[in-house]
Amino acid sequence: MTEADEVAVDDEHVDDEHVDDEQDDAGVDPNARVADDDDEDDDDDEDDRANPDRSRDVLEFLVKSLVDDPSAVDVEIDDRGRKPTLNVSVAQGDMGRIIGRRGHIAQSIRRVTRAAAVKDGTEINIEFLD
Repeated sequence: MTEADEVAVDDEHVDDEHVDDEQDDAGVDPNARVADDDDEDDDDDEDDRANPDRSRDVLEFLVKSLVDDPSAVDVEIDDRGRKPTLNVSVAQGDMGRIIGRRGHIAQSIRRVTRAAAVKDGTEINIEFLD
């Protein structure tokens, strides 16, 4: 290391100390953790995680979008088992629209609704009732 390099290293060290002094003068601890604004909302999110309301709303929206008679759509939460079960019932002629060919639409509805349940912090089952 040459003398010029040593001087440059010393200058950088002095600059760092100068910055620390300015922060101390301002009353700011340079090692302090900056608080997230979301920290206060975490308590509210924990309450939401216990029940699958968000996933229920998503499921209801999806099913109502597919059927001919949206007013006949009913989604009930059954939490007697290990996982909550969302029971979907629709009008008599609309079940085929929900199930789809080979059950592809029903599987897609389940996937999207389970993704919403992850946001709730829970796992769910979905049953389509006649």
